[in-house]
Amino acid sequence: MMESGVSFCNSCGEQVGVDANGEVFVACHECYFPICKACVDYEISEGRSVCLRCGNPYADKARGIDDTKVPGNQSTVPAQISTSQDIGLHARHISTVSTVDSELNDESGNPIWKNRVESWKEKDKKNKKKKAAPIKAENDTPVPQEQHMEEMEPSSENAAAEPLSIIIPVSKSKLAPYRTVIIMRLIILGLFFHYRVTHPVDSAFGLWLTSIICEIWFAFSWVLDQFPKWSPINRVAFTDRLAARFEREGEPCQLAAVDFFVSTVDPLKEPPLITANTVLSILAVDYPVEKVSCYVSDDGAAMLSFESLVETADFARKWVPFCKKFSIEPRAPEFYFSQKIDYLKDKVQPSFVKERRAMKRDYEEYKVRINALVAKAQKTPDEGWTMQDGTSWPGNNSRDHPGMIQVFLGHTGAHDIEGNELPRLVYVSREKRPGYTHHKKAGAENALVRVSAVLTNAPYILNLDCDHYLNNSKAVREAMCFLMDPVVGRDVCYVQFPQRFDGIDRSDRYANRNTVFFDVNMKGLDGIQGPVYVGTGCVFNRQALYGYSPPSMPPLPKSSSCCCCPSKKPTKDVSELYKDAKREELDAAIFNLREIENYDEYERSMLISQLSFEKTFGLSTVFIESTLMENGGVSESADPSMLIKEAIHVIGCGYEEKTAWGKEIGWIYGSVTEDILTGFKMQCRGWRSIYCMPLRPAFKGSAPINLSDRLHQVLRWALGSVEIFLSRHCPLWYGFAGGRLKLLQRLAYINTIVYPFTSLPLVAYCTLPAICLLTGKFIIPTLSNLASALFLGLFISIILTSVLELRWSGVTIEDLWRNEQFWVIGGVSAHLFAVFQGFLKMLAGVDTNFTVTAKAADDAEFGELYMIKWTTLLIPPTSLIIINLVGVVAGFSDALNGGYESWGPLIGKVFFAFWVIFHLYPFLKGLMGRQNRTPTIVILWSVLLASVFSLVWVKINPFVSKVDSAAISQTCISIDC
Repeated sequence: MMESGVSFCNSCGEQVGVDANGEVFVACHECYFPICKACVDYEISEGRSVCLRCGNPYADKARGIDDTKVPGNQSTVPAQISTSQDIGLHARHISTVSTVDSELNDESGNPIWKNRVESWKEKDKKNKKKKAAPIKAENDTPVPQEQHMEEMEPSSENAAAEPLSIIIPVSKSKLAPYRTVIIMRLIILGLFFHYRVTHPVDSAFGLWLTSIICEIWFAFSWVLDQFPKWSPINRVAFTDRLAARFEREGEPCQLAAVDFFVSTVDPLKEPPLITANTVLSILAVDYPVEKVSCYVSDDGAAMLSFESLVETADFARKWVPFCKKFSIEPRAPEFYFSQKIDYLKDKVQPSFVKERRAMKRDYEEYKVRINALVAKAQKTPDEGWTMQDGTSWPGNNSRDHPGMIQVFLGHTGAHDIEGNELPRLVYVSREKRPGYTHHKKAGAENALVRVSAVLTNAPYILNLDCDHYLNNSKAVREAMCFLMDPVVGRDVCYVQFPQRFDGIDRSDRYANRNTVFFDVNMKGLDGIQGPVYVGTGCVFNRQALYGYSPPSMPPLPKSSSCCCCPSKKPTKDVSELYKDAKREELDAAIFNLREIENYDEYERSMLISQLSFEKTFGLSTVFIESTLMENGGVSESADPSMLIKEAIHVIGCGYEEKTAWGKEIGWIYGSVTEDILTGFKMQCRGWRSIYCMPLRPAFKGSAPINLSDRLHQVLRWALGSVEIFLSRHCPLWYGFAGGRLKLLQRLAYINTIVYPFTSLPLVAYCTLPAICLLTGKFIIPTLSNLASALFLGLFISIILTSVLELRWSGVTIEDLWRNEQFWVIGGVSAHLFAVFQGFLKMLAGVDTNFTVTAKAADDAEFGELYMIKWTTLLIPPTSLIIINLVGVVAGFSDALNGGYESWGPLIGKVFFAFWVIFHLYPFLKGLMGRQNRTPTIVILWSVLLASVFSLVWVKINPFVSKVDSAAISQTCISIDC
C-alpha cells in the first residue's frame, strides 16, 4: 500500500491489487483490512459479508485513496502521522519508556526528524521518476488471456482461503454442568462462611478464629484458580495447509525463519550429552534448512561445552540426513535408540536396518568421545585449559572473560555426508567482568536475542532448556500455523507448548508431570488471553520481545483507572501524557523510516540517534536497524566478518547499561522466574498467546524425581513469585493503563504470585487437628441440621467440581490426587521458605541458600527416586506428620478413657488429622526411602519432637481420671474415724 512496497492479502497471501479506478483495493473502510477482491467474493459467496477483523460490513464499492486515507498516499502521510490511528497497518506502537528529547525540535517547534524525513522523501521521488518510464512500459505490455486464468486460479482455490488452525470449544454438555457447579459452590461457600462467622466457639475462640481466617484465604485462593478456567478451549493446527500456502511447488519457500535458543551454564551439572541431544534434535527438525539457526548460550564459558559442540557439529553431518531419510521420531539419538518399541514399524526401506545399526554404532562412538571430554574436565589444570592451537582458553575465568562466538555448519560451513546444507549452529558465550550484574538466565537469553538479530534476524524465536529436546520434528510447523496465519497471528506474541517429561516413576509420586496445570489451567487461559510463558518450549514473535504492541492494537486511551472499572474522571498524570505523545512520534518515525528506500549510512545513524533508539536498544546501529525489519532477515551484501564483530559488541557486559533491556524489552529482570514476568509484560501491552498441544508431544525434558530436588525446584518457582509480588510489576497494581489485560487473565497472574502465601494459613490449618486432639477442643460447635446440610453440600460441590473438571480435560483422577497431595507438601515446605526468603532478600538484602547433600543410590531404575538428601525444607512437613500422629494416638487414648460419649466429638477431629496425614503420605514415603532407610538427622529430629510431645502428653495425663478436689475433701470429712 506504500509506493515502496506491495500490499498482500491477509487471507490468501496474494497481492491485494487495484480497483476499477486503478487505486488500491479496499474492502473495509473501517479498519482497512488488506484483503483481495477474490477473497472478498469467496467470503460473500460463503455467506460471510463482514470484515474478518472488525466485523463491519464490506463496502459496496472501492473508494479512492484520498477517501480511505491509505498510508500509501504520500501526500497525506505528514498530516496523518500526528495521530497513530491514521498510520495504518504498517505502523506499530512501542511500549517502552524511552522518549525523544525536547532538544530534538527546531525553532518552530516541529521535530527535526520530520524535516529530515521529508528531505529523504524528495530524494526518493527523484530516483523513482527515473525508473517510472521503463516500469510503465513493462506494465503496459499486454498479458495473454491464459496467463490471466493461471493467475486467478490460486485465489479461487478453497485451500488458499482455509484457516491454518481452528478452535474447538469444549462441548456445552460438559461445560454447562461444570459452570453450574462452580456457581453453586460459590453460593454454598457464602452460606458456609455466614454460618461459621455467626457461630463462634467460645471455649476455643483462638482456634476458631484461626480456622476462619485460613478458610477465607483458601476460598479466595480457589476463586483465583477456578475462574480463569471458565472458558477452556482446544486448538487444532493444519500443517498440510501451511505447506500448501507457503511451500508451493516451483516457488521459493515462504515459511518464516526461526532462531532456536539453547541455554546452559555448568556442563558438570548439565551433562554435555544431554545438551548435545537437544542440539541434534533441532538440527534435524522438519523445516527448511535455510530457515533454521541454532544458538547455544554457554553462560559458564566452559571449554567442555565448546569442545562437545564441536563434536556434535561433526556427528550432525551423519545424524541429520539419517533422520530425514527415514523420518524417525524422536530425533534426539539418545532417546531414539533407548525406545522400547518396535523400531521397524512403518519402515519399508530395505536399507533401514543396516543403516540404523551403523548409525547406532556411530552414536556410541560419539558418546565415548563426549564421555572422554567429561572425564578430562573433572580436574582443571593449574595453568587453565589450552585449546588445540596452544593458546589459552579465553573462558578459564568464568567470571572474567571476553565474549566468544563460533559459527558451525550453515551455508558457508560443512555440509552433511550427502552434500546437503545443514542448519547454522552458533556457540555464544557473552562477556563477563567483575562489577557487572549479569542477570543469570534472563541476561543470557537477551544476549542471544541481540546476537541472533545481527547474524540471522529470524522473525521468530524458539527457546529451550538444555534438557528439553524436540520430540516432534513438526513442532515448529505447528507453531507457524498460528504465527503465520494472517488473521490469528497478528496479535500473537508467543506460542507455548506443554512440558512433557521422561524418566518419571509410573505413579508420579511428587506430581512432576504437572498434568493438572498443563492440561487444565493452560487450556482455560487459552480461552481468555492465552497461556502464561513457562520458560521453555515457546516460540516468540521477535517484535513482541522488542517491546512493541500488537499492530492492530489502538493507542492507549488518554485516561485509565487503576481498577477493573473505568473511572469517570481522567487519572493519567502529566508524565503519562508526555510519554504517550512522545511514543506516537516514535511510531510515526518508524513508519516513515520504512518508507524510505535510499538514504545513506550517516543520515540513518543521525535519525536513529535523534529518535533515542539507542536509549532503548543500545549503541548498535546494525541491531537497531534489525528491530525495524518486521519480517526479519539480514542483507545479503553484509560482510560476515563485520557482522561477527558487531555480534561480539552486542554481548558486551556493559551493552545493556542505561537501556531498556530487562526493563521493557527482552526477558524481564527482577525475578528468578523471569518467564512469568516476561509473558505478563507482553500481555499487558495487548498481545495474546496461543496454547498448542499436538497429538505427539512437541518437546520432552527431564524432571527431578527425588523429593529434595523437587522441593528445591518448587522453592525456586515460589521465590520468583514472591519477588514479583514485591516488585513494581505486581499484577495487583501493574498494567491497568489501557485495560489491555483481561480481568480473568489478571486473576490468573495474581494467582501465580500469591500462591506461596497460602503456605502460612496451610501450616496453621494442618496444625489445628493435632491441637484439637491434644486439648480436647474443636473449631466447630455442635452441628445443627442446617449446619450438617451446609457441610455436606460443600463437600459434594468440591467433589463434583473435580469430577466435571476431569470430564472435560481428560486428566485422570490419579493425576488430580497427586496434584492435591503435592499442593500440601510444597505448601508446608518450599512455599513457606520462599515467603520468608523472599522478604529477607527483597526488604533486607539477605540472600539465603539451602544446601543439599546427596547420598548415592543403588537402584538401577528410578534410583534417584529413593535417594535421601537432607535439606531444611524437610523439617516442617516432618513436624506436621509427627504431631498429627501423636494427636491421633492421644485422641483415641482420651476417648477410651472418657467413655462412649467421647467417641462422637473424636470422629471430626480424627478425620481432620487423617486429611493432613493422607496428603503428606508421599512425603512420608519419600522420607523413608526404600527399605526404610532414613537419614540419621531425620531420626534425631523425630526423636526430639517425640520427646517434646511426650512431655505435653504427661502434662495432659489422659489415662488418669480428673477428680474434683472439693469432692475429695467432702468425702474425707464424712468419714467417721
